[in-house]
Amino acid sequence: MRIAIGSDHAGFAMKQAIVGLLSELGHSYEDFGCFNSNSVDYPDIARPLAEAVSQNKFDHGILICSTGIGMSIVANKVPGTRAAVCHDTFSARRAREHNNANVLCLGEWVIGQGLMRDIVSTYLSADFAGGRHARRVEKIQAMEH
Repeated sequence: MRIAIGSDHAGFAMKQAIVGLLSELGHSYEDFGCFNSNSVDYPDIARPLAEAVSQNKFDHGILICSTGIGMSIVANKVPGTRAAVCHDTFSARRAREHNNANVLCLGEWVIGQGLMRDIVSTYLSADFAGGRHARRVEKIQAMEH
């Protein structure tokens, strides 16, 4: 899978760990920044990443900030992006299976490295279930137009 990844300064350390995990899992990635722990504005990272994912340049995106909330708010402003904040594996699986999420948002200050590995692995291995869930995702997409 081709993954777009990005973080603000508060998610930088976790982003670096996720890059390692993506390599372990055999996924390719592109880093949208930030590239050090200096303060940045999360919309400057989330918007271009979400646009690239919504244009199908990537299979999925992963965004990290202190809580995941700011990144998800920005990403969900981009039509075609369905960003989900997930701090447990159940939510990560459901985000893919029921909501066809294409961007995973994480909070470095909320979860630890071990849980992050489980969440990212679960999210990336789950598939959209379709069926009755497809009808719901279509209604979301219709709102964007």
